[in-house]
Amino acid sequence: MASKNYSVLLKLGDYLLNYKGTLVAASCALIFTAGVTLAMGQGVRLLIDEGFIAGSTDKLNSAALFIVGVAVLMAIGTYTRFYLVSWLGERVSADIRQSVFDHLISLHPSYFEENRSGEIMSRLTTDTTLLQSVIGSSASMALRSFLTFIGGLILLLITNLKLTLFVLAGVPIVLIPIMLYGRRVRSLSRKSQDTIADVGSHAGEIIQQIKTVQSYTQEDNERLAFAGHVEGAFDIARSRIKQRAMLIAVVISLIFSAIAAMLWVGGNDVISGVMTGGELGAFVFYAIVVAGSVATISEVIGEVQRAAGAAERLLELLAIESLITAPDTPTDICDTSSKIEFKGVTFHYPSRPDTAALTDLNLTVDQGMSLALVGPSGAGKSTVFELLQRFYDTDQGRVLLGNTDVRQLKPQDLRSQLAVVAQQPTLFSGDVMHNIRYGKPDASKDDVISAAKAANAHEFIEQLPDGYHSYLGEQGVRLSGGQRQRLAIARAILKDPKVLLLDEATSALDAESEHRVQLALANLMRGRTTIIIAHRLATIRNADSIAVLEGGQLVAQGTHEQLLDTSSLYKRLSKLQFQERSNAVH
Repeated sequence: MASKNYSVLLKLGDYLLNYKGTLVAASCALIFTAGVTLAMGQGVRLLIDEGFIAGSTDKLNSAALFIVGVAVLMAIGTYTRFYLVSWLGERVSADIRQSVFDHLISLHPSYFEENRSGEIMSRLTTDTTLLQSVIGSSASMALRSFLTFIGGLILLLITNLKLTLFVLAGVPIVLIPIMLYGRRVRSLSRKSQDTIADVGSHAGEIIQQIKTVQSYTQEDNERLAFAGHVEGAFDIARSRIKQRAMLIAVVISLIFSAIAAMLWVGGNDVISGVMTGGELGAFVFYAIVVAGSVATISEVIGEVQRAAGAAERLLELLAIESLITAPDTPTDICDTSSKIEFKGVTFHYPSRPDTAALTDLNLTVDQGMSLALVGPSGAGKSTVFELLQRFYDTDQGRVLLGNTDVRQLKPQDLRSQLAVVAQQPTLFSGDVMHNIRYGKPDASKDDVISAAKAANAHEFIEQLPDGYHSYLGEQGVRLSGGQRQRLAIARAILKDPKVLLLDEATSALDAESEHRVQLALANLMRGRTTIIIAHRLATIRNADSIAVLEGGQLVAQGTHEQLLDTSSLYKRLSKLQFQERSNAVH
């Protein structure tokens, strides 16, 4: 288990190898600093034997200058090592974070249905920050301590074999608690990271839905719920800290007990003339270096184990394969028309495998024509959009764009031909210009303004504090529902796609704005293949054809007048719509 856990860290070596020069320079600085630290022991020996005991002022001055020189070199080496290793930690952490993010945004949407966004964000931020700390600090300390441990051990053997054997006899006594407690620390570290992700996920959800929380006066209950998550994370962290503290305390007590015993044996040897005071002083210095190295390694092991848990979580993300992939030899999108066909399509959402969202659906929308989808909630209208954009692949049947199966196109090429205006439009926290340009980042300012005017958005944008450079807040929270929808329409107009997907595109507009946007959409739809999810009769009547869906199946298709005569479901939906319009007028 332990070897598997640490092997996870070795997989991160590919990121370090991208910076071989810095890695080599940092290693050289590390070796240099460890060597200089060990040289300090010889200064201690000279200071005692040739300075204090010999009573020579010159020798004392020389020894003192030697120690000062070694200290200066140690400072230079430490500065170089710290800078280079810290730079590596920050750089590798940034690279890992970028790799994880790049991979995440390529994953299929169903992955995000099955996994909480808060946990994913915790992995992207908290786990990569932990790795940065370990790579940039803890790993450096561990390597330095390992080098000084080996070097100090060799010098101990050279200085006095008997005392060295005495020290080595105590090593197993120190290693046993490290192994026992280390295993517990590793388990608790992984659990601690998971609970922190729970805290972040809960907080993110509540903040995102703050208006709902406050409108239902659930502030007190949410405080209690969040407190439960926080306390749970704290309890696990406390257990982990307790285990690490116990590990450090046991190791330190054992080490210094061994040093005390060693001083007693060595002191007797000095008294009996077997060794000099300087040799004992140097031996004690090296023993302290070795002991300090073991103590540092034991302390760092906990951090490394936490890093192993974090690395494991990150590599789990990187190992996830998207269910939506580009074909090995994709069809050129330029060779396809904008005709759309659904042939015998059956589909189940991964989160609802027992319920078919669509069953044996056959639909055709000729190039440049429009199709309205109507039906009760859950009929499968939005699923048609999802499959056409290839956010999911069909279980059976095919979705065709211009006689080409969408699975034979690169997902990016396919989606570049589509523009979607959703019932609940998505806006980003950037400014107005950024949001309208999102589908066409290289569009000129004049093009953006023209699109905004076509979507009846220019007037209200001009009234914002900074016009087109006004920031909208998270999810466009500073705008009304109608304003958000008009910006989304402007974005679609600017993209100038082959295929339009309109999901209740005018549902949040007042009557006057709806009329203007309907005119803009009519101009935009001209010559483009359009599929519309709509309940409003004005939108439905303008469509070339209307498809009535129920329970994921096509139950009727035709014009408005034809369906009034042939489809009882459509007639009922139309009657309800007329009644709503009548009530709205009165």
